[in-house]
Amino acid sequence: MSLSRVENPCFLLFLFVFQAIFILILYRGGPSNVFRGFLDSHQVLDYSRTHDVYTNLSLFTQAPNEEAMPYCSAQSPIFVGPLTITFRVLPSERMIIKKNPFVQSGGRYRPPHCLARYKSAILVAYKNQEKYLHHLLYYIHPFLQRQQLSYSIYLIQQVGNGTFNRAKLLNVGVREALKDEDWDCLLLHDVDLVPENDYNLYVCDEYYPKHMASAMDKFQYTIQLAGMKIVRTSPHLGRYKVMDYNEETETQEPWRRPTSRHNTRKTWKDDGMNSLEFKLLSRTKHPLYTNITVDIGYVAPFS
Repeated sequence: MSLSRVENPCFLLFLFVFQAIFILILYRGGPSNVFRGFLDSHQVLDYSRTHDVYTNLSLFTQAPNEEAMPYCSAQSPIFVGPLTITFRVLPSERMIIKKNPFVQSGGRYRPPHCLARYKSAILVAYKNQEKYLHHLLYYIHPFLQRQQLSYSIYLIQQVGNGTFNRAKLLNVGVREALKDEDWDCLLLHDVDLVPENDYNLYVCDEYYPKHMASAMDKFQYTIQLAGMKIVRTSPHLGRYKVMDYNEETETQEPWRRPTSRHNTRKTWKDDGMNSLEFKLLSRTKHPLYTNITVDIGYVAPFS
């Protein structure tokens, strides 16, 4: 007794699995996201055993012939997974510069041994948070180098007595960074967050905005996001430590402001980059970052 192909149980099972995979690819926004999810399960996730962020960075040495450099490997050969992050000792700028010899003026870095596959700009809104900045620079430079990225770090600094406006500063950063390079990815970074796993890739998603910090120690590594069409780094990779200097809470303005009362659904077409106005006061290349100082005008505090 023979069955037609349509009646064959094996063929029906194959057809069902194929349809399920096809639906999964559409739902996740492309095959790359699907396969990335499978690869995540093979990464190092034991946070009881962490590694120094500078581990094996010395293996990346200057290529003898820059014109004949190959492309960097698809996955960095020095990934270790969970990283040791501590804020007990404040690193000096001199120490950070010494430990990152290939970082050029303005916080620019290109892998010395290969051609980077991705170019990422890190944009940090800033106002009088020097301790946070030193810790961030100490960890973020080697973190990005471990991923074999070509990158620059931009510090967008607000002057004046207005309320700290993180969103507007980051919009300024986007505009200024794009003057330097046609970046593959623009990452909007908080000055008080440090990533804990070098598998948390600082590259953009193909289709949607990507939320990197999907788990923070301050919130027991859980974060709730509602009503946002985004891609999130898996919580076991997107773990971050939050800096918290209690002695600074009285002198610094609140880092996270209350929710705005204006109707974003009605005003988003006129807000942001479309209506961005600011005065560029200075643009200076420091050894570890490019500082962009701006006057964004008076921003009334929330009542």
